Amino acid sequence: MTTGSITDLTLSAVQYAALDGGVAANVAEHIRLMEDAESHGARLVIFPELSLTGYRLDLLEGPQDWVSAADARLDGIREICRRTGITAVVGAAFKEEDGTPRLASLAVHPTGVIEASFKTRLHGTEQDLFVAGRHAAVLEIDGWKVALAICFDAARPGHAEWAAGAGADIYAVSALYTAGEDNRLGLHLGARAMDNRMFSVLANLAGVTPLGPSCGLSGFWGPDGLSFRQSSGTGTEVLTASLQHTVLARFRRP
Repeated sequence: MTTGSITDLTLSAVQYAALDGGVAANVAEHIRLMEDAESHGARLVIFPELSLTGYRLDLLEGPQDWVSAADARLDGIREICRRTGITAVVGAAFKEEDGTPRLASLAVHPTGVIEASFKTRLHGTEQDLFVAGRHAAVLEIDGWKVALAICFDAARPGHAEWAAGAGADIYAVSALYTAGEDNRLGLHLGARAMDNRMFSVLANLAGVTPLGPSCGLSGFWGPDGLSFRQSSGTGTEVLTASLQHTVLARFRRP
């Protein structure tokens, strides 16, 4: 189905329990889950915050769990993106070319190009490890504009407002929401979608983390602010939905 020249977009949000073993072990598992998403027609796959390591800030004291754009450990993700045409958004501790440390969402495109988006609202120990970004990166996928947010970014209305002003159709949040934050999660994702007339998507870290057990609830919200698909539990799960631009058009009419 199309709206003008814009086709429906099928994307997957991966609720993911990071493995022990660092970047290499998690890259292999990301590839397996991307194959699952590809079997359901996904063109875009969103992983959670720090999905390549888990929310293990203690691991970042050494260099082995930081990645760079040229990191050979990402080659397997580059290859599956090339082969399938998927753009994958993975969460990482990232060093820019000049060494600036970032808490990042890395969009790996089918061309092999990596487009980085940096968390703007750091908190706690993150402030000792990373330099905050300025605003969301906005990807272009099959005529759709997809803004990337990382966890606490979504708690600040101005972050999504900026993305909407940049033309975003989808607000894609990679995060860690823990047990007891169910209502907070729903308010953030629903309000960001409804207030800005766009879809919102959440990929939440799964399992048990150093901040506590995940509350799960990865999924999709429409421009009416209502969720229309969410995870069934708190473990690893691939959720896929096809988004229609005609739905946005109805809510965006003056």
